[in-house]
Amino acid sequence: MLRKFLRTADGVTIDAAYEPAQNTSDTSGTSGTSAGSGAAEPGTGLVIVVAHGFTGDLARPHVRRAAKAFARYAAVVTFSFRGHGASGGRSTVGDREVLDLAAAVEWARELGHTRVATVGFSMGGSVVLRHAALHAKSDQEHEGRTGAHSDAVVSVSAPARWYYRGTAPMRRLHWLVTRPVGRAVGRYGLRTRIYHREWDPVPSSPVESVPLIAPTPLLIVHGDRDGYFPVDHPRMLAAASGDHADLWLERGMGHAENAADDALLSRIGEWAAAHAG
Repeated sequence: MLRKFLRTADGVTIDAAYEPAQNTSDTSGTSGTSAGSGAAEPGTGLVIVVAHGFTGDLARPHVRRAAKAFARYAAVVTFSFRGHGASGGRSTVGDREVLDLAAAVEWARELGHTRVATVGFSMGGSVVLRHAALHAKSDQEHEGRTGAHSDAVVSVSAPARWYYRGTAPMRRLHWLVTRPVGRAVGRYGLRTRIYHREWDPVPSSPVESVPLIAPTPLLIVHGDRDGYFPVDHPRMLAAASGDHADLWLERGMGHAENAADDALLSRIGEWAAAHAG
């Protein structure tokens, strides 16, 4: 594993890690290494950049499990969003986190990878959608920049709209984010440092971002037993894509990384490898 601290466009330090594809057949076009070799040699083909959910970080077991599953199909970059883990700054719960993801994508390309798929869970799922809308491949090429865009996007368990309070877990999350005592619980109980001010301006919502992603391939994944966001959220996102997105409604699945079993993670890895250019 190659570990590095990245710096975002607004000066926040982000903890990131790179792992080569764990294969020898090189089916994804990477310079894959044999499983367990420990060598972190950058490749030239596909890399999957994983954007974790709120209160996660790159060292959490569910993030490591996802990275291990994806490494069968591509090299993997994991990172901790601002305010999480060893990264600096404070969490803005999906707003300026797009800068963190952009820094991770740019690093992946600096390592030599020509194809990048972003896979985000929950808060990270909203971030990959907003990032893809803000960093369209055609715009990057027109401006002579090729570093920040995604070649395929996977959003898992993401909200469609902001300020949703329709479930008990989301009401608890809003308490955590908006109240001083909640932010203290986040800092000392959940190891997540949360920014104390409200969004100003309010960023574009995921459902507003989705129409701007095409023609980049997009996959929306959601569980029909998600306790945070009911299935009207993924359906809104898919409808906003104008039938451009693939929608997987997973039977019996709950929320985000913890609920994504190894079989689903493998299917996501296969989809990314097939669609990222």
